[in-house]
Amino acid sequence: MQHEVSFTARARYQKLGIITPETKHLWFVLHGYGQLAQYFIRKFRTLEDAGICVIAPEALSRFYLEDVTARMQSGNNRVGASWMTRENRLMDIGNYIQYLNAVYQQEIPPTHSLQITILGFSQGAATATRWAINGQVQFHRLILWAGIFPPDMELETGREVLKDKELVLVHGTADPFLTDERFAEMETLSARLHVTPRRLTFDGGHDIHEATLPQLF
Repeated sequence: MQHEVSFTARARYQKLGIITPETKHLWFVLHGYGQLAQYFIRKFRTLEDAGICVIAPEALSRFYLEDVTARMQSGNNRVGASWMTRENRLMDIGNYIQYLNAVYQQEIPPTHSLQITILGFSQGAATATRWAINGQVQFHRLILWAGIFPPDMELETGREVLKDKELVLVHGTADPFLTDERFAEMETLSARLHVTPRRLTFDGGHDIHEATLPQLF
């Protein structure tokens, strides 16, 4: 018989810049499957140069990117992280939302005038959406980069939270993971949410295209 237990845990996140009374913009950037925040955040250095503070939480589940046999042959011990899998997914979602809320509460002053952007890349797009509509954070813009809304999101809650937010879909024109079927799914979900995300494309594949970032400042 399965049982559950709650306990206090620790988690890490990365940050570029600091929040001062003069800071006007802050971005939370959520990485994709198999990535680590310490490397993912490097792609956003141009934001720091523009005076934007960047916070990159790291998913709670880490794993070796290659299996034991491949690691023995290659000597590659690279590690990545995942926000969730299909196994025990609802508990993982609940855990990472609590974790992201804790990062927000630790970093954001109680009274602030920050313009907050939440960006999710690939798998992080679904994570960012679920966190955004959880209702515990104030934000102005949601950017889905190389990803779409999660199909199981709560539509009624999503309509209420997203109705006055700026929504942007960013992707490479040669992204192999964003097929016609995925775009059709995104259009269906957008229609059911009563939103119309702005679409921004670049020549490239499944990656953060750093030259495109200034178009979002």
